[in-house]
Amino acid sequence: MKPTLRFLVSDPAHFIALGFGSGLMPKGPGTAGTLVGWLLFPFVRAPLSDPLFGGLLLASFLFGILACERTGRALGVADHGGIVWDEIVAIWLVLWLTPSSLAWQTTAFVLFRFFDIVKPPPIRWVDERTRGGFGVMLDDLLAAGYTLLVLALLVRLIA
Repeated sequence: MKPTLRFLVSDPAHFIALGFGSGLMPKGPGTAGTLVGWLLFPFVRAPLSDPLFGGLLLASFLFGILACERTGRALGVADHGGIVWDEIVAIWLVLWLTPSSLAWQTTAFVLFRFFDIVKPPPIRWVDERTRGGFGVMLDDLLAAGYTLLVLALLVRLIA
């Protein structure tokens, strides 16, 4: 099933899982969702202390498990390409731990998309064996981990 605008607004879980509509993009919904996450990041992050933002990330991850599970079932595909909440939460984590300049954030965005698309080991293994909403959220968390590792190495080499 291809998600539609009607499907998007039929359930709050679908609205979240489909990234406020960014997952409806016909080409590159994961990139669109990541971009929406990047654009929303300053507004979500700015008013919160580090501990509160960490709590928001954890809550967003846990809620994402439920929303992505519900939406995947309704679409008939557990990890449908239009489900992009996992990209949004993962890029928030990456940006939280990335230097705040546009150059570093752009690098973080590109690296995250690379790791999310290529799925190097063990991401692909986890993606193929972990089902439901947890699997949807987990592979992007792992891609965020790879991104943060490479960014930390780059910061040490460049800064």
